[in-house]
Amino acid sequence: MSSTDQHDEAHNGALGSRLNWLRAAVLGANDGIVSTAGLVVGVAGATDDRSALLTAGLAGLLAGSMSMAAGEYVSVSTQRDSEKAALATERRELKEFPEAELAELTGLLVGRGLSEEVAREAAVQLTERDALRAHASVELGINPDDLTNPWHAAWASFFAFTAGALLPLLAIVLPPSSIRLYVTVGSVLAALALTGWWSARLGAAPVGRAVVRNAGGGAVAMGVTYGAGVLLGAVGG
Repeated sequence: MSSTDQHDEAHNGALGSRLNWLRAAVLGANDGIVSTAGLVVGVAGATDDRSALLTAGLAGLLAGSMSMAAGEYVSVSTQRDSEKAALATERRELKEFPEAELAELTGLLVGRGLSEEVAREAAVQLTERDALRAHASVELGINPDDLTNPWHAAWASFFAFTAGALLPLLAIVLPPSSIRLYVTVGSVLAALALTGWWSARLGAAPVGRAVVRNAGGGAVAMGVTYGAGVLLGAVGG
């Protein structure tokens, strides 16, 4: 029974980790879409020069993707350091206070619904098999063999942001000047509706509300930056 419980918990943890990565990818792409769309639409309000739009869009894409990657690397590195410190503490306590740690593991299993007798037997078996892994999983919610990787997180954020940012960048520079703004706004709103739908499905949240909120936020961002670009273009002219 204890082996099955341990296997189910690891499986659920792995599933939760994959879902978190998917959410992070969706949010990264969403940020790339909104920030780059706001930038290029704002510039389009001031000028219709294709090279200026391309330069602004590329600058925004590179700055945003690097910023996202660096931020994610720092954040996940801090999390990884915390996990390693917690495991080191647990390893020391298992060595110095084995009986107390066994009693603690038993109490945790009782808290999960096992009877005192069954929990004690499960705790003993888990401890004999791999005490650190048992405590890391049950007490800390950590898999010692699968700590968060800051480089994976950084690259995932970089590519997710870049993928999202490419849409408004291409939409603003490829079409003829007479329709590029309409193409950009339409494609951005469609993409934001899609990422809103996807994030809602991953989080088991109401889809309609997420789609409206996501697309609405993007529309407001583009409207504000376009208005600012028009005003700055008028002043500069």
